[in-house]
Amino acid sequence: MPLFDLPLDQLERYVPAVAEPADFDVFWQSTLAEAATRPALVDVRPAPTGLRLVDTWDVTFTGYAGDPVRAWYTRPREVATPLPTVVEYVGYGRGRGLPHERLLWPVAGYAHLLMDSRGQSGQYGPGDTPDPYGAPGGPSPVTWGILDPDDYYYRRLITDAVRAVTAARALPGVDVRRVVVTGNSQGGGLALAVAGLVADLAAVLTTAPFLCHVQRALDLTDAPPYGEIVRYLAVQRDVETTVRRTLSYVDGVTFARRAVAPAHFGIGLRDPVCPPSTGFAAYNQYGAANGRPVPPERRIHTYPFNGHEGGEAVHTRRQLDWLADTLAGR
Repeated sequence: MPLFDLPLDQLERYVPAVAEPADFDVFWQSTLAEAATRPALVDVRPAPTGLRLVDTWDVTFTGYAGDPVRAWYTRPREVATPLPTVVEYVGYGRGRGLPHERLLWPVAGYAHLLMDSRGQSGQYGPGDTPDPYGAPGGPSPVTWGILDPDDYYYRRLITDAVRAVTAARALPGVDVRRVVVTGNSQGGGLALAVAGLVADLAAVLTTAPFLCHVQRALDLTDAPPYGEIVRYLAVQRDVETTVRRTLSYVDGVTFARRAVAPAHFGIGLRDPVCPPSTGFAAYNQYGAANGRPVPPERRIHTYPFNGHEGGEAVHTRRQLDWLADTLAGR
């Protein structure tokens, strides 16, 4: 994929005005307040994995509207002390998969909670969390309920992501002061959303974040998941204004502006799935509207010859080093 977005020197200065609903904060405060009326954890049971160096539990916690959401909780075996904990969100079309598939964080010495994405099982990996809702919209998750912010799929998934942090803090062996959120693509967008909604995170790691500067992304790319919205609008020609309004309630830039935790970003400059300018729009405004006198620490790594895969193992090593340094002072 050739370069198709802004050159790097312009990306570094790119601070677009992103549509922000007047009731954005009230919308999310009321949504999360309703979810918080229920106990976080529903069930925690050991999960047999055949692995000798880590222990894993099959977790069920309450998400949006009290819906049960599944997760894998894994930590190094025979470590009694509470550990810094990484809450991870997966990419679009993926479920939580099998517990032995994602061992990076436990092997690095962290506790790890991997959240299932409701209703997304089957495209790239299995999942165990249904999405028991129906509302006018398109056929795929990114278009489910897209005609109304109250009905939109990402209202539910973002609420689940916030509740995953609450659930993590209720689990044994978690250092509640050092909870980190991370994700790539859709997972990166969820991490940014949680960063804007949870004020006491220890750190945020986001790579190729989805749902940032969505209005521009729709104009730049036909690649899925944005392409699924494009195809929906190609048929439903009279609902563009309605759809754009709904998307403004889940834009990662608006969440990023409210964030306070240190953040680490990664972006491939040839990414046709989540265009670079959309991620830079979030990075350049990260913490800009959080009400704090000092902006949060933030760092970004760019990969000029990479697309949505970003820096892969090189970037992972940079994340590990940055997170270790960031948590050392907490």
